[in-house]
Amino acid sequence: MFKVFRKEIEWGGRKLVFETGKIARQANSAVMVTYGETSVLATVVAEPRVERNDDFFPLTVHYQEKSFAAGKIPGGFFKREGRLSERETLVSRLVDRPIRPLFVDGFCNETQIICTVLSHDMENDPDIVSILGVSAALTLSGLPFLGPLGAARVGYVGGEYVLNTRIERLSISELDLVVSGTKNGILMVESEAQELPEDIMLGAVIFGHESYQKVIQAIIELAEQCAKSPWQIPTPPPIWLLVEQNLRQGGLREELTQAYSIGLKQERYKKIAEIKQKAIEGLSEEERAAASSVLKVLEREIVRGNILKTGQRIDGRGTFSVRPIEAEVRILPRAHGSSLFTRGETQALVVVTLGTGQDEQVIDALEGEYREPFMLHYNFPPFSVGETGRTNSPGRREIGHGKLAWRALKRVLPEKETFPYTVRVVSEITESNGSSSMATVCGTSLALMDAGVPLHRPVAGIAMGLVKEDDHFAVLSDILGDEDHLGDMDFKVAGTERGITALQMDIKITSITREILDIALSQAKEGRLHILGEMSRALSTAREAISNTAPKITMLAIPREKIRDVIGQGGKVIREICETTGARIDISEDGTVTVSATAPKAGTQAVDWIRGIVAEPEVGAIYAGKVVKIVDFGAFVNFLGSKDGLVHISELSRERVAKVANVVRVGDPVKVKVVGFDERGKVKLSMKQVDQTTGEEFSGEAPL
Repeated sequence: MFKVFRKEIEWGGRKLVFETGKIARQANSAVMVTYGETSVLATVVAEPRVERNDDFFPLTVHYQEKSFAAGKIPGGFFKREGRLSERETLVSRLVDRPIRPLFVDGFCNETQIICTVLSHDMENDPDIVSILGVSAALTLSGLPFLGPLGAARVGYVGGEYVLNTRIERLSISELDLVVSGTKNGILMVESEAQELPEDIMLGAVIFGHESYQKVIQAIIELAEQCAKSPWQIPTPPPIWLLVEQNLRQGGLREELTQAYSIGLKQERYKKIAEIKQKAIEGLSEEERAAASSVLKVLEREIVRGNILKTGQRIDGRGTFSVRPIEAEVRILPRAHGSSLFTRGETQALVVVTLGTGQDEQVIDALEGEYREPFMLHYNFPPFSVGETGRTNSPGRREIGHGKLAWRALKRVLPEKETFPYTVRVVSEITESNGSSSMATVCGTSLALMDAGVPLHRPVAGIAMGLVKEDDHFAVLSDILGDEDHLGDMDFKVAGTERGITALQMDIKITSITREILDIALSQAKEGRLHILGEMSRALSTAREAISNTAPKITMLAIPREKIRDVIGQGGKVIREICETTGARIDISEDGTVTVSATAPKAGTQAVDWIRGIVAEPEVGAIYAGKVVKIVDFGAFVNFLGSKDGLVHISELSRERVAKVANVVRVGDPVKVKVVGFDERGKVKLSMKQVDQTTGEEFSGEAPL
């Protein structure tokens, strides 16, 4: 019934298996990839007809995790998988980015790729498996795909590179890098690093590229057995060639060249729009589609040609120059920390809010539930580019840019033991003309320091571009939006003065070389150090104290056997402390108590209360207490929060006492001294040995 094709290799100390022909046979192509015991089904379906007549390529990539892959039942009321999580969105982007530039120009058929995680062994991340599955599925499908491509995860432990770092070892690795590319070059890099130097990062990229070559060869060998017939790419109709000839002969190129000499983005866009509108006037719908394509080609030729010939860019800068920078802090008076970072026509308003352990984000992942104390949310409203548009929930772009900035800052944050706050950062992009994610990195670094978060070192980011024609190329620092759109590379590097903390690269051509990567990293370092210098004018280190509006957190350790006493039966004691003082209290299983309060007095009161509960009475020590019960032979006094002791009638006063009620009543505040313990371990107290006014111990004989 099934005609199964299978390819198996040993890779990184584990078995990697490609299998097709058994599952999802109605798709154009379907490949099950298993690495260790992690399995992903990658499917490809393309519409046989083109529904549009322009050069738009409707490609969608969906990565989805099934809870049964980890032997779990989904949480929530409906008990089934819902919309994509942030993790699924990020992996969808990770798969999309290296495959998109490998489709042949002119292929515009709607294409959908779905990666489904069917098994997860908790050791091998499904993201790499998904990229490899899609690479194999596309190679077998017959679609015009210039693959196959490979992918690998690279760690750095003990000064050595590690291929496909297992999940449990990522916590000790100084690097978490994913690299993907073809046999001849690199297409995509995504990484998080512990301030590593440029040569170590470059070495990791090359190590990963070399490591996945055997995987590419395995896919080729599988394709030789079962690849489908290649699709034919339709050639442009004659009318398209005629439109192109007419437009090029007209003076359109000269007009566009002049428009691209306008430095201000909005003025340039307005002029270009006028030229385009003039060019398509009187054309039919089919001719307009052809004209749109020709105009894009002309724009690309003008911008790229000028950079390669003269080294001068759209706004007049050279290839190494960074736009003017203006950095400010304490923009918002009530925020715990805020900054406004402006670089040219790109601007980010970044705001920091400090919270407690109860504000941590709970994440339910296939690997298990965990809590995240650092959140960074990136928003890109339409007004930032002078447009109208919908303002819905964040899309893939917003989630991806926010995660990149999160990676850049994560490893310079203080340890939780020294700074026990939950941190939420929100970056509002208020202007955009290139690299708003790197503006977010710079603004976040400043806002965190403004909030009093003791970063190990400030972090800055810069976006690099590339223009490459044959053997000629130019690497561009701090790219504009047009240079990103019309260029060949978007290479973002973030880090401190010591090294790189995050790196993301997307290539729009089939690959780039090691030489280009080396130049880009060196040029990015120079630009990053310049930006750090500009940022230091606003703020170079964290403020000594956090904002008055932020909660004040105190941490103390109590014996584990005392946790029950602090919580009380049914939470009675801890609830009383919180309601009485207004503080918030978190207690961990190891006995670490975190007390947070906006008012310092409330925090101090709660801490003293807890210390009183867990403290042990010391013989000879004097404590403040309250009478809680009166009996014929004495009074019971509560002290140290939860301790009760007996003041015998003979210890109530330095004078003879006939009746306890003559000296104290229930509720009276008193001062007592611990004089010992009875045979049952109960505390024995004395009032007569303490001056009830000053709280000092009496000296001398008692009166007769």
